[in-house]
Amino acid sequence: MLYWIGEIAMGMKNYLIEGVSCTGKTSVCNELQRRGYHAIHGDRELAYQGDPETGQPTDGRTHENHIWDVEKVKVLVSNEDEPFTFFCGGSRNFSKFIDLFDGVFILDVDRETLKRRIDMRSEDDWGAKKSERDLILRLHQTNEDIPKNGIIIDATAPIEHVVDEIIQLCK
Repeated sequence: MLYWIGEIAMGMKNYLIEGVSCTGKTSVCNELQRRGYHAIHGDRELAYQGDPETGQPTDGRTHENHIWDVEKVKVLVSNEDEPFTFFCGGSRNFSKFIDLFDGVFILDVDRETLKRRIDMRSEDDWGAKKSERDLILRLHQTNEDIPKNGIIIDATAPIEHVVDEIIQLCK
């Protein structure tokens, strides 16, 4: 399916919205959906516990084995029913599908904002335990768990402004 913008035919575009825990991926996804965009909560709809290299399911719940179903990502990326699709969330196997995206956005916040957001998590949310909190803070410092070539978005701004910036950059 083609979409016409002015005199230019446009096909479907797919974007990944990444960042460490508590940077706002879920909030961005919710706001995109509220505005009528096709946005997928990757951590809810695509994620499972598996080996990041093979995709084979694993037992237990660990950060290192939080991966997305690559075949589902491929199917969703190939669907041309929407002009834009936003994949929001993090996975340890993003290297297996990142090349399918037209762009990658990395949500980033300062350390104090991150700590405040972690503190707001309920006891059953990931990041509430001390070991999880320490991991989030380390990953924020090292950026070892996020794509390297994404566009950095300041996610300390109000969610409406964060989404406005992402949408503007997609056009």
